[in-house]
Amino acid sequence: MATGAPAATLRAGTARSDITTRRKGIVVDDPLYAKALVLDDGPTRAAIIALDALAVGGIGDIRDDFLPKLRRRIERELGIPGRNVLVNASHTHPPGRLLCSDAEQIERTFDAVRRAARSLTPVTSGVGAAHEDRLTINRTLRLKNGLHWTIRHANPCPPDEDVAALGPIDPEIGLLRFNRLDGSTLAVLWNFACHPLFGNPRGAITANYPGVASRLIEESLGPDATALFLQGAGGDVVDLHFKDFSRVRDVRPMGTTLGLDVLKALRRIRTGPARLKVLSETVQLPRRTDIPRRIAALENEQAALLDALSTTTLNFKSFLPLYLKHALDPDHPADYSYRYLRNASTRAEDLSAMDALTRRHVDKYLRSIRIMERLARIRERVTTFRFHQALNDRARSRTVTAEVMGVRIGDCTLITCPAEALAQIGLNVKAASPHEHTFMSAFTNGYVHYGAPGDDYDKGGYEVTECFLAPQWQRIYERTAARILRDL
Repeated sequence: MATGAPAATLRAGTARSDITTRRKGIVVDDPLYAKALVLDDGPTRAAIIALDALAVGGIGDIRDDFLPKLRRRIERELGIPGRNVLVNASHTHPPGRLLCSDAEQIERTFDAVRRAARSLTPVTSGVGAAHEDRLTINRTLRLKNGLHWTIRHANPCPPDEDVAALGPIDPEIGLLRFNRLDGSTLAVLWNFACHPLFGNPRGAITANYPGVASRLIEESLGPDATALFLQGAGGDVVDLHFKDFSRVRDVRPMGTTLGLDVLKALRRIRTGPARLKVLSETVQLPRRTDIPRRIAALENEQAALLDALSTTTLNFKSFLPLYLKHALDPDHPADYSYRYLRNASTRAEDLSAMDALTRRHVDKYLRSIRIMERLARIRERVTTFRFHQALNDRARSRTVTAEVMGVRIGDCTLITCPAEALAQIGLNVKAASPHEHTFMSAFTNGYVHYGAPGDDYDKGGYEVTECFLAPQWQRIYERTAARILRDL
């Protein structure tokens, strides 16, 4: 607790509800939960809800009216102000529908909050952090020409010789521990910026590696402990082996590593009395107006690439063995070196001339392949741009309403973002915070798609394509977050 702060009795309660779909034929590797943590220090009551879900509205299984309906019911029946309800989505990705019906989502999530509110018990709290930089990578590669290229299954990676650098990640695992007065752990709130995409090759439903980590934490701390995962600013973060086709997808190793990181760091956390404070502000984030111009530029690039395509002698069947020969031994692709020595002395057969002609055909075919890869990427970007332009057109508004919430629990501050914020946004907010321990809870209290730094918009990464916000959103959001953190 901060020096000079008066002692306070903080009470906390936890509960969970299974929100997994039970449709016939669906394989469930592990259930999806709505986990609730209710806090009450007397003057202030709040609820923090961690959902194993793609997003809180916008995309996926949760409708846009989920949050307002849930908050109204919590406020009406439990007396917790709606503005003090924080709802975070883990961003686990679906093979199809993940969650139960719309009505059941609200009912089961509310039931978890209700049971948590009924089980309030005095607690102490403490804050800490772990460091994990071995598992993730910034998926948006920085190219030598100044542009960005995002590692995705929807497009190939760029040529290795074009890659200059990697973008940032946030390796911090933020931790908030709540202990009962007998010293046992009631709850652990842990925050990490990651991107839990595809969990397994069978397409089974899973809470992904954050779910594995939370389960390990709970099993290690005892049956009465609850681990709640809050997703961080992981919009452009992906696991290191995302495009590794030589190993079976398995979320357990990453989850186990994260869980062990958390458990090791928890041992260093000392808990004490804590007070609770919640602030919330609604802002208007501008929608982008540049999408038609971006589409026109991509279509011009597409036309130029089509013009650059030319006829080729080779097809893939003839190209591949020739390419392998030249890659294996560029100086002697056709045969052993002694054949070339003899050729040089007798000129009986001109292997070098044949190799030069073949190399031109191989290089031409390679150029065509790379043009086709770029054409496929352009087509996907144009389609994505048009989708987000349609979202903005239907909105009939130049702005989108967004909520930024700050929660202070003892020496820990949480700041929320409704966007799929990129790592740099989270790092900026943390760096500007006056608090020693500040954790960003992105994907929270709504979903306004990707939130990229304004400087990235001209660089062509996936995240600035999958985005309907204007670049000015960053300045508005970061100033609002800084103000809330200062006022906390």
